[in-house]
Amino acid sequence: MDRIEAMTIFTKVVELGSFAAAAEHLKRSTSAVSRQVAQLETLLDARLLHRTTRRLSLTENGRAYYERCVQLLADIAEAEELAGARDPKPRGTLRLTAPISFGVSHLAPAIAAYVARFPAVRVDVALSDRQVDLIEEGLDLAIRVGEVGSQTLVARPIGQARLMIAAAPAYLAAHGEPRHPDDLARHACLTYAYASEGLNWVFRGPEGERIKVPVRGPAHANSGPLLAELAAQGLGLTSAPDFILQPLIDSGRLVEVLGAWRAQPLTIYAVYPTRRHLSAAVRGFVGHLSDWLANACAGKKTGAQT
Repeated sequence: MDRIEAMTIFTKVVELGSFAAAAEHLKRSTSAVSRQVAQLETLLDARLLHRTTRRLSLTENGRAYYERCVQLLADIAEAEELAGARDPKPRGTLRLTAPISFGVSHLAPAIAAYVARFPAVRVDVALSDRQVDLIEEGLDLAIRVGEVGSQTLVARPIGQARLMIAAAPAYLAAHGEPRHPDDLARHACLTYAYASEGLNWVFRGPEGERIKVPVRGPAHANSGPLLAELAAQGLGLTSAPDFILQPLIDSGRLVEVLGAWRAQPLTIYAVYPTRRHLSAAVRGFVGHLSDWLANACAGKKTGAQT
């Protein structure tokens, strides 16, 4: 039995949902396709598919094996393209993680455009505001804002975000607007659990100096969007990147404060465990996302000028 051929047949059965559909696609008999999958199960000593008269479904072992087959077949195809001196086309599964708010606002449309361009790519996304271990979680890529994490990781800058501080108009009417970072001592500040500076907000002074101000308030959370909504409800000031706060500011629910004391921009990084053996899917998506963010930023500037 040709194992690669059997893997190809098995993945096609899974993707098309039946032996008959896979046989038609591969231009083989249904019995031949069924026999190949059965032989593969015998070789592995594991049942891969639940078979009923109405439908097929993957077993737990079958699902794990299917995911590995998809990636292995994509790697083989890419190796063949490289050997033939052709630019390998992105294909296979791209496993990545990103902060939740960034994933919803920026990553989702970028992924949709990328997969439309390269339909052989399947994207497996795990959104989390904590910095997960890429190797332990079996991830190819992380998008991180501001902090890369471990120094052993490889990081490529792909864009920037602006850190903002904002509060609801009602809060500012009741408590006044802070004019200087020192004014924060008398304000309710909503703090973020994963902030690199802990319970401190960092500002840039008129001479470019770095000013660190301790803050405290009635709420502390591991979600930037939650803190932004609490601020919009009038609970206090919040500090977060523009992709979280700008929509609320545009709608009038929040007002930016201390804009003259803005901190340095936050760099957005594409992070991966190693430079070696990056798949075409990873390389292609990093370049695609970098271009996407640049175009999005240009669009914001154009909109601000019109």
